[in-house]
Amino acid sequence: MAFNDSSILAIRSQFPIFERKVYLNSCSQGALSKRVEAAFGEYLHSWHEQGSPWDLWIQKYEETRGIFASFIGADPEEVALVASASAGVNSIASALDMRDRRNVVLGEFEFPTMGHIWLSQASRGAQITFIDAQNEQLTVEAYERVIDDRTLIVPLTHVCFRNGFRLPVNEITKIAHHQGALVLLDDYQDCGSRPVDVKAMDLDFYVSGTLKYLLGPPGLAFLYVRKSLALSLVPSITGWFGQANPFAFNVKLLEPAPDARRFQAGTPAIPPVYGANEGVRLLQEIGPQNIASQVGTLTKALLQGASELGIRSKTPADSLGPLVVLQAKDSDALVKIFAESGMVVSNRHDGLRISFHVYNTLDDVRAALGLLEKNIGLLVTTEELRTAPSKR
Repeated sequence: MAFNDSSILAIRSQFPIFERKVYLNSCSQGALSKRVEAAFGEYLHSWHEQGSPWDLWIQKYEETRGIFASFIGADPEEVALVASASAGVNSIASALDMRDRRNVVLGEFEFPTMGHIWLSQASRGAQITFIDAQNEQLTVEAYERVIDDRTLIVPLTHVCFRNGFRLPVNEITKIAHHQGALVLLDDYQDCGSRPVDVKAMDLDFYVSGTLKYLLGPPGLAFLYVRKSLALSLVPSITGWFGQANPFAFNVKLLEPAPDARRFQAGTPAIPPVYGANEGVRLLQEIGPQNIASQVGTLTKALLQGASELGIRSKTPADSLGPLVVLQAKDSDALVKIFAESGMVVSNRHDGLRISFHVYNTLDDVRAALGLLEKNIGLLVTTEELRTAPSKR
């Protein structure tokens, strides 16, 4: 079936929020579809009807593991289901030996939780090296200068939540592996907006969650651990669902699962499993490449329109999306103005964040640009930057 404007409108009709608003905030939370809402109803019905249908719920839990694995090009046994990206990364950190290699290399574009987790490992010997950005970008050369044979792991974010910058993951991964370091990719700000293949990227670890571009609820994330690596790591953050047999009920036995499941912890939250399952299924049916094409078209249109208005973008002009961040003098005021006009956006620091998914259209872009033009005084313009006195 051809993917065209009619296809996009059919997809959009599955998201009731568009009956009332222009939704441009998938970078914070994906819009709720009728299918995901129905999945919650299915969960509640099973609870009503059967009381405690844990066999059914665990079946759905394992089914969802397989769906996540398929979506990123992994095997199910390489995927752990965790409560949050933070939980997954903490489990990885707890399993790493920091006696010889101690250096953790972090770019300043990481989501704060990544810094918090690795800084907390200082008591175990971790030494954190931060890479500062230049002109809203991080370069391969900056990573190459600091990754060496003392580097333990290089956590990377695929898309920066502050400015939409996309990191050159493949090149940095090659540098890290050449030095014997591990690579962890945090793809929370991108997964669901384009195809993902963790094997092609040669990643050691990959983490994402369901509440943004995967169109699911909060309360669920997943962690990929390369099969050849998983058994060499024993996390100290664990629980009964991280064991080889969770239902052995032996308080005196620690027997981590023989695959990525060892990075799981306690009883899973079943409601988000139901919701996430349908969110990812919908994306699979649409096709990740179709999604990427639509998101790229919208991103290009917004960046071009903003440039024509003279608005300074914190996001590179050649970005493929899904997040565009425009520099604002008062981003809080702009978010309120957009809300009053029935448009949902968000902000971080001095950046107004506008994000796209497959359910957005060029009409949404035009509506956003129209509001930006009316409120140009609240945005930083390239003309202002050119005429500003230099600082000496």
